[in-house]
Amino acid sequence: VTKSRLVVYIIRPDTIRLWNTMRTTSGQHAVNASSPPSSGNLPQSIPKAEATNWSLVTIKAFVLVILCLQNSTYTLLRRYSQGTLEEKYSKYELLLSAEAFKMIFSVYMIWKENINLCTRLSFVLKRLWKMFFLAIIYGLMNILSLVALRNIGAGIFTILAQCKILSTATFSSIMLGRQYSSVKWRALASLVVAVILFSERVWNNSDSDKSNEGSENPVLGVIAVVVEVTLSGFASIYFEKVIKTDPEKLTIWENNFNLAIGSVPIYIGFIMHEQGGEVGYGGGWSPVTWTLSMLGAAGGLLVALSIKYGDSVLKTLATSGAIVLSSVLDKFLLDGELTPIMVLAGILVILSISNYTFDPSPPSTAATKETPLPISETSEETVELLEKGKANE
Repeated sequence: VTKSRLVVYIIRPDTIRLWNTMRTTSGQHAVNASSPPSSGNLPQSIPKAEATNWSLVTIKAFVLVILCLQNSTYTLLRRYSQGTLEEKYSKYELLLSAEAFKMIFSVYMIWKENINLCTRLSFVLKRLWKMFFLAIIYGLMNILSLVALRNIGAGIFTILAQCKILSTATFSSIMLGRQYSSVKWRALASLVVAVILFSERVWNNSDSDKSNEGSENPVLGVIAVVVEVTLSGFASIYFEKVIKTDPEKLTIWENNFNLAIGSVPIYIGFIMHEQGGEVGYGGGWSPVTWTLSMLGAAGGLLVALSIKYGDSVLKTLATSGAIVLSSVLDKFLLDGELTPIMVLAGILVILSISNYTFDPSPPSTAATKETPLPISETSEETVELLEKGKANE
């Protein structure tokens, strides 16, 4: 019994140093098998470690819940803005202003942590290329979405886009060496099915495919959305790897600052390409639009926090749960549609997230060797398609 208890203590990272000390003292601090450990021996560190682990779990759960609420609020307010108020602002102008807010807040947080702000920002900007690479991927994903929707119907696009959940987990296994139990994989697969069912009114709507009846290359559309799904999983894990394993140890605020800087020219290019949208440059803005912009900036910061204290897969679960929550709120606040199929699919989403989160399977040996270490954009694109489906009704 004593030996088995010692094995549990050894594998805890915070007790390795104490165990090495015990070995060098030739058994002077060995635990007496016939009596409880004394106050000066190894087990004293266990309550402290458990308290630390519990606090990290609490922080992770809190961040993920806030992220889910932010996604739901953002979705609901955007539906109100574009559906009820029929505002015609440019989507890319909204995203650009969100990056500006995120940049300002990140600079403020960097200033709080550093005496010489200019020197630190100069150091951070020299590492801009890592986040600029990520910004290019996000821009390419936007282009692929446009190509896909011009060649295939919104229904097929919605179904294929849900595979971002699985691609994120796959890249997590490849790039970070994580191993997921069969329970987790089944939970992720059922989550994909649940979100597809929840979007039933999009892919089961004959009008969603009529706009593409004359499309000449549906194969190109399918390839585009598959590549986008792959890039989404890669981008999520790449961001997580930069945040958690970067030897230069930039803070999440510094990484967000670089990502915002890198995203600015991408969004400016999109704005110029669409010439400001339907109402021209800077048109269609209101207090609701500015609120959406600030909520979008908050979402970007919360994603980084969720990846720092959790991982990209858990972040994806939070955004998937937000789809259900926002639709329920939409039903009661904006008189949106909530069919029996959506209700059942919502229950399946909750069960899938619970099965993944509370998986009782013991961690694998390979997972314990992982270096201590957050975009699936599924929810945003699904929401846009749901809005289009609702407008067609």
